Amino acid sequence: MSKKTDNAITLAKPVVRGDEKITQVTITDEIKQAGSLRGLKLVNVMNMDVDSVAVLLTRVTSPRLKQSEINEMDTRDFVSLSEALVPFLTPAVSGASSEAETENQ
Repeated sequence: MSKKTDNAITLAKPVVRGDEKITQVTITDEIKQAGSLRGLKLVNVMNMDVDSVAVLLTRVTSPRLKQSEINEMDTRDFVSLSEALVPFLTPAVSGASSEAETENQ
């Protein structure tokens, strides 16, 4: 089973790239940039559409995963990487005051 540490996911089955074995993948800060979503329908990403999430992962992983590597990866690892995206795609905690709201009070 994949293991998650902060934004880093240890893969259950390494991705093989030439002579290299990728055993850990990190979700980078690029996920925080709206540009990482360009060309994708936000509703598809939020609904965890496999094709949309796969494209997004090619843009926000380190090492940068290729589309073919994502398509061939172990399903458990794909799900773990998809779950790692969720905190970046959900709004702040409901009921918590934002900095802007606090300044206006």
